[in-house]
Amino acid sequence: MQKVKIPVTLDPSRAAQRQLSYDGVVQLEELSRLEQVVRDQSGEIAVQIHCKNDEQGLTVVYGSIQTHLTVVCQRCNDELGLDLVQDFMYSPVKADAESDELPDNYDIVELDEDGEINLRELIEDELILAIPIVPTHNEVNCSYSEKPASFGEIDAEESKPNPFDILKQLKKDS
Repeated sequence: MQKVKIPVTLDPSRAAQRQLSYDGVVQLEELSRLEQVVRDQSGEIAVQIHCKNDEQGLTVVYGSIQTHLTVVCQRCNDELGLDLVQDFMYSPVKADAESDELPDNYDIVELDEDGEINLRELIEDELILAIPIVPTHNEVNCSYSEKPASFGEIDAEESKPNPFDILKQLKKDS
């Protein structure tokens, strides 16, 4: 299958009827929320999307995302490369529809007013969720040091009288 540019929006019911598949790339520059989380300013995200109707007649949009992103190690503040592979499976619903009847293995994605889903937002959400909350290197590879990061001496603070000493005196007197 030839690599194509992934569309911004998709009508999932039409795509499922035609059993459409997309195998392509999304540019990192198109995902503004993700750009705020990572150090990369450019790059490609490999995306595979498939659409079908399942045995229950539900519309299903599923696929996988692969990319390499650079984030900041929260232990040593150096760059940390992450190879992310994320699978997803969604069933689109209208904004006011009940979603209790969906199987547990389907996530929910809301349709917009035109009956479409925004694939860029879906891809961006999946990648943001795939990044660890506190990304760190393995302890062996981390350049973190136990040495204090400050330089010089900190002057000792003068001892000030405790403002609550008067309360102790009142408590003793009663």
